[in-house]
Parts: sequence; structure tokens; C-alpha cells
Amino acid sequence: MSQLSVPHLLGIKELTREDIELILTTAKHFKEIINRPIKKVPSLRDVTIANVFFENSTRTRLSFELAQKRLSADVVNFSSSSSSVKKGETLLDTVNNILAMKVDMIVMRHSSVGAPHFLAKHIKANIVNAGDGTHEHPTQALLDSFSIHEKLGVVEGKKVCIFGDILHSRVALSNIFALKKQGAEVMVCGPNTLLPRYLNELGVKVELDLRKALQWCDVANVLRIQLERQTIKYFPSLREYSLYYGINKEILDSLDKEILIMHPGPINRGIEITSDVADSPHSIILDQVENGVAVRMAVLYLLAGRG
Repeated sequence: MSQLSVPHLLGIKELTREDIELILTTAKHFKEIINRPIKKVPSLRDVTIANVFFENSTRTRLSFELAQKRLSADVVNFSSSSSSVKKGETLLDTVNNILAMKVDMIVMRHSSVGAPHFLAKHIKANIVNAGDGTHEHPTQALLDSFSIHEKLGVVEGKKVCIFGDILHSRVALSNIFALKKQGAEVMVCGPNTLLPRYLNELGVKVELDLRKALQWCDVANVLRIQLERQTIKYFPSLREYSLYYGINKEILDSLDKEILIMHPGPINRGIEITSDVADSPHSIILDQVENGVAVRMAVLYLLAGRG
């Protein structure tokens, strides 16, 4: 199979294991290309892509834009803060106006859960979900799987624990779907108040003790505390959170094995993870950033029907 089974990347939930494997294999090819002296290929030279971001983003937006330029696509950037959305224009009108300019693909981040799915039903362009509310962030999960595969040789059978603010994280849900589809064992660890009730339905283990979870896993994917999404207090203070759920070098050194440390960024240094862990040989955080460009190149390339 050299084509995806779906016309859009709305979430990992809609992908098959074969889709995931195809994206990761294609990403491996693109990673070789972007490490050459000439990093550009003409693969999407006749394709126009609009990056439509209704939420702030640094890493994801830059990563997508770089991926698009490496593929020689024409790129249009849209920011809601300087647009007619401020004047009351609807999402559908905004996107239809962009499409009237002959755009082939939309990469969208939106604070509302299901916004990309809504668009996919109403417009003809390919949609890539760059994060919808607290729902999914599929390309982050794909680059995380790619990074694990690159370091450990395989995802199947590996024990991956996701730490922190599971309740407000779109990265956690996409990662759970992606890892389970590839045959990994998945655990989540964090304060009870930050663990959603639906976890049992997803077939993941739940551990409240940080040290036990670290001792269990091969890979620790540490999430940021998303204070901007929290309307009430879920724990007494950041200091107390750090005391019970912060990962530091002393804790890692006390384990009887070495584990990989991942983080989708941005990092709250000293809260969920200390600098001596984030910058240690255990950490593959910067590898994740590099791999993000290759994975997003693969997604765009395959959705454009070039696979």
C-alpha cells in the first residue's frame, strides 16, 4: 500500500496501523533528504497549503511551514488574531474565502474540539488537524512514535508511560491511540484530578506513584501542565505538583535501568521536568523537534496523493 486510507488527517483514531506504518516509513525517507546539503525536493511544487491557526503555536506552526517549504509547496499563513474572525466571521466563511484563492490543503489548529472534522464535511480541500482543543494532535503522536522507533528499533511491545496533565492534553489521547495501534503497552501517571474517567475504556494502565511508573516504563513522555486550559485548581500549587510528579536526575539515577525521556514542548523547566533531565543523554526532546519536520512532510506528501 502506498496511499493512506483516509483523505484527511483528523486524528489518529481514524488511521489504521498500516496508515501509521506508511507515514513513518515515508518520514524516514524524508529525514534522509532534510539532512542532505540541499534539503528541498519538488514533490509538492504545484500544491498550495494554508496554515490556519486559531490558537497560538510556535513549534507546530514552524514545523509545518518548514515541512511545506522543504516540499516546495506554496504556503499561505493565516492568524485569527489579525483576521476578520475578530469582526465576527464564521469558521466556514473564513475557510471558504481562503479556498476561493485556490488552496489545496488546510492545516488547522482550533480551540474547539471537532473543528477539523466539521470542516472536512463541508469543504473539498484536504484537512490536517494541527490540534483541536483538548481532543487530538495527530502529527505530534506520529513524530513521537517515529522518535521511539528510531531510538529503540520498534514500538511494538515497548512500555510507554505518559506523565502529567492527561485531562487537558490532546497529545496524550493521540499518543494513546497511536501506541495501542502499534502494539505498545501504555500507562498514564499523574494526580487523580488530572486523569480523565474514560481511560479504562482505552485499555491503558493507571499509576499514581511517579517512581513506580518510571520503574515500569521504557519511555517516559512528560506533558506540560496546561494552566491556560484549567478553569479550576486541580492541585494545590505548582511547587506541590513538582514535589510529587516532577522528574529530576536524582529520581532517574535511582532507577535500575535507563529510560528515554520525551516532551512535546514547551517545557516548564523545574515543574514537570528539571533542566538536568531535559538536557541529559536520556532526553530525545530535540530529536522529536527534528523528526517533526520529516513526519509532517510525509503526512502532506501522502495526503496530496503523491504516495
